[in-house]
Amino acid sequence: MSSLLARFSVQRSESFVVDVDIEVGQGETVALLGPNGAGKSSVVAAVAGLLPIDSGRIELGGSVLDDPAADVFVPPEGRQVGVVFQDFLLFPHLSVIENIAFGLSGRARSRAEARSVASEWAERLDVGSLGNKRPGDLSGGESQRVALARALAVSPDVLLLDEPLSALDVTTRAEVRRVLEDHLAEFEGPRLFITHDPTDAYLLADRIYLIENGVITQAGTPDEIRLRPKTRYAADLAGANLLEGTVRNGVVAVDGHTVHVADELIDGRVLLAIPATAVSIHTTAPGGSPRNSWSTTVERLEHLGSRARLQTGGPVPLTAELTEAALLDLGIQPGAAIWVAIKATEVSVEPFD
Repeated sequence: MSSLLARFSVQRSESFVVDVDIEVGQGETVALLGPNGAGKSSVVAAVAGLLPIDSGRIELGGSVLDDPAADVFVPPEGRQVGVVFQDFLLFPHLSVIENIAFGLSGRARSRAEARSVASEWAERLDVGSLGNKRPGDLSGGESQRVALARALAVSPDVLLLDEPLSALDVTTRAEVRRVLEDHLAEFEGPRLFITHDPTDAYLLADRIYLIENGVITQAGTPDEIRLRPKTRYAADLAGANLLEGTVRNGVVAVDGHTVHVADELIDGRVLLAIPATAVSIHTTAPGGSPRNSWSTTVERLEHLGSRARLQTGGPVPLTAELTEAALLDLGIQPGAAIWVAIKATEVSVEPFD
């Protein structure tokens, strides 16, 4: 079974080190998700052989690609790695067919055989009719398909995709995402998908690694990341509030305030995840005596199409999300005095070491 193991450290600057432990199984799509500058592209470069690591090991299917301690380094041309780069990196002076065949020409194939294989992949990716065009004549979606065809044409053992959808407009992005999903499912090797967009990660990945400041901060299925975020970045991605506190008998002490949770069996330090949509907003004290309610103020208000997101002040700063219609009915603006209410059953509790 061919799997990718990337457990390494590499110094990128005096103050920034990428130190990761990632495993991608045979036929599995794993997303490496993180903000810009987190070290995602460094991982791609290291696995592709474009960036030698300082310590650790990179293995593919049991074969060592990079291990400084053992003085092993396989150069890029010796690695069976297919890469789709963020900006596609198509050669502007070559035609579509010549771009797809480029990787094949360096793998002991004749020019005629390389063009034949390239033509087959062009047809599979629905760009066969564009074979004689140059990259400058292609749309973003067409360029992405050509780049994917070039990566797959070399029959790689692993497929690396570095932000392959980021250069596309919204309409093309959705269309190409569907095409990408289909071809990822057909590729039998490990697939490592690099992105800063949680939507792409949740829709395309079997598992997700979150990377922040060069290190992996959480790993799990999309649902595990969404429902049980363990860092503030993860919580922001999931549209959740992340609070740290100490729980006892179902009551969590958070910055001098208390939050009630439904799970009374957990004691000790915990992370609380509260979906922004679970924070209800009121202009007066809510009825029914909810266990989690307090008065606060609107610190910030953002309009997100048909929905709005607001930030509250103390005693526990929160992000709440509601419809624009509900916001209009409430008639609140930044600085307004409000009440928030949260059902105890809406608060997710995760033990925190």
